[in-house]
Amino acid sequence: MSRLRIAAQLYTLREFLKTPEDIASTLKKVKEIGYNAVQVSGVGPIDNEALKELADREQLAICATHIGYQDLANNLDSVIQKHKLWGCQYVGLGGLPQEYRTSAQGYAEFAKIASEIGRKLKAAGLTFIYHNHSFEFAKFDGRTGMDILFEESDPSAFDFELDVYWVQAGGADPVEWIRKVNGRMKVVHLKDMAVMGDREQRFAEVGEGNMNFKSILTACNEIGVEWGAVEQDQCYGRNPFESLAISFNNLQKTGLINV
Repeated sequence: MSRLRIAAQLYTLREFLKTPEDIASTLKKVKEIGYNAVQVSGVGPIDNEALKELADREQLAICATHIGYQDLANNLDSVIQKHKLWGCQYVGLGGLPQEYRTSAQGYAEFAKIASEIGRKLKAAGLTFIYHNHSFEFAKFDGRTGMDILFEESDPSAFDFELDVYWVQAGGADPVEWIRKVNGRMKVVHLKDMAVMGDREQRFAEVGEGNMNFKSILTACNEIGVEWGAVEQDQCYGRNPFESLAISFNNLQKTGLINV
């Protein structure tokens, strides 16, 4: 059984990515923590070639991205060109556009639109991946939005990038969903959930929360996930670089990942 490789989701470090100089410094720190790959998201203005040069300088692979829906819908050729330049296979959409979220028909329509985008990306040698939050687990006539996306999309052109925290927050079982998308997921978001004394649910460093990461990682390896992007939306006063380091070290200790 192969083991997934881990990457740093740069959205975690978005406050440190506002200028090209910030980006250079941040990528250097990510490499020093031990990561050998990044997912590009939350990055400030920078030329595509310049970002590639900075990543190459630190020997960081760009394993995946998050791209705005409007760019996917209207500027797909430039999206393809950018990913080819970066040597990046996985073109991610970070969430469902608001206008499709309120009905089963909306989810089904989006599944068809995204499948067409995915077919164009596939023709260019790339892969469309969809990143969930918790709202996709709202039910419409007994089916969740996620079920509709899964069932109504083209399985050859629409892949998933499950965010295990948001699956849990949506009341679903991350391990069950990982197995459900077998054959349709090569990138996963690794993020833990801590429950506070007042019942608040908080983002946590992987291994510091309540989620069963041994089972999650084992399931990812069983279905052949290639990349586990470590993300933490909020670090609650802790330096985000420290949070990424804690997650990195805890993941290494599991023996279930590759760096």
